[in-house]
Amino acid sequence: MTTLGIIGSGHIGAAVARLAVAAGMQVVLANSRGPETLAQLTGELGPSATAGTAEEAALAGDVVVTAVPLTAVPSLPVSALRGRTVLDTSNYYPRRDGRITPLDTEELTTSELVRQHLPGARLVKAFNNILAHHIPQLARPSAAPDRSALPIAGDDGDAKRTAAALIDRLGFDTVDAGPLAESWRFEPESAAYTRLYAADPDVPRERLFDVPGLPVPAEGLCTALAHAQRVRVANRTY
Repeated sequence: MTTLGIIGSGHIGAAVARLAVAAGMQVVLANSRGPETLAQLTGELGPSATAGTAEEAALAGDVVVTAVPLTAVPSLPVSALRGRTVLDTSNYYPRRDGRITPLDTEELTTSELVRQHLPGARLVKAFNNILAHHIPQLARPSAAPDRSALPIAGDDGDAKRTAAALIDRLGFDTVDAGPLAESWRFEPESAAYTRLYAADPDVPRERLFDVPGLPVPAEGLCTALAHAQRVRVANRTY
């Protein structure tokens, strides 16, 4: 794979784009405001990055990262994503997204809901459990002794292997957390969510974005996933 499509140019999308360019990949970026609004970001990334529509980003390569708010998922280009491995970075925040009944009742996980909107896509949940500023801080070459691991979840084994290969190229090991039904193990407030990668995991939430990253090897991530308890989304206020 030489080209990565990224739909969403916020903090996570931009961080992944920077790692992809550093890894020698071509990147096609898209957002909801149009390609012309991405001139500054693509200029910073250099000639390996171009801007396009969401459809163009989706068609750019076999793997596409969707880094958009949950409420924007219905606007993703369904036909263009069909048959592609899609790395879904979404999380459910009721204050931002409004109440979504099947998530509040735990009938579905967030990525199971996303999959319903993207029939035919080979969905893998990834990059949702780490803060954007920790992504470049913790990326390491393969076999580095302080390399961190990220969890992935999905129902398609080939898609998970593709996702793991991409994430390895970007600078992280991976731990298979199981099917999408188990992806709650690394969603907001779980033991494997964001604070796991913070050098000071006990800081107040408003200061978390200033805390440097802490490498988390695969063994540590496996322990966090194994001990995770499902958080009642309906009780969350953010």
